[in-house]
Amino acid sequence: MSVSNLAVAAFLLHSAAADDGPSICEEDGRGLVFPLFGSEYSWPQAVQALAYFCGLIYLFFGVSIIADVFMSAIEVITSRTREVMLNGVKVQYSVWNATVANLTLMALGSSAPEILLSVIEIFSGDFFSGALGPSTIVGSAAINLFGISAVCMVALPDGEGRTIKETGVFLVTASASVFAYVWLLAILQWSSPNVVTITEGVLTFM
Repeated sequence: MSVSNLAVAAFLLHSAAADDGPSICEEDGRGLVFPLFGSEYSWPQAVQALAYFCGLIYLFFGVSIIADVFMSAIEVITSRTREVMLNGVKVQYSVWNATVANLTLMALGSSAPEILLSVIEIFSGDFFSGALGPSTIVGSAAINLFGISAVCMVALPDGEGRTIKETGVFLVTASASVFAYVWLLAILQWSSPNVVTITEGVLTFM
């Protein structure tokens, strides 16, 4: 999921560069990482494409390694148990509630790459929102909400079905997702177009 989100982000970044100025492969073109040297626009396009592709794959491997370590750490944290005495019998119980863990730590771990991309762009752009940060966050949420749900339904064997046991949690999550879309639209288009103010950031964090 992280690699697909970064791929979408790279495409959006390239598209934004094409609209606002020269592309990364042209003179004075600039991305977050590439070009590494100022004279790369003079190279043959085939050489540029190969070099950037290898660099992109290298970065993807780095993100994959970091994400795996991060997710493993979160799994260790959420799988902690404690022993308590219940009617004279030692009982193991989970420290973390499974629902809370999935909605907080696991969500944070799976969304860490796009969150960091958004933070980097906000700080590098003087707190002006660009094509990379908000689009990556919205794209990740859209994949989680629509893509994953669709794959889970298609993957069910013929004649089988699944039910939602915790309907309350499901309704809270669905409502929060819709609210997040509306809130992001409000602060980036209506309240202060293309600008994330400190007040908006604090309210969003809360």
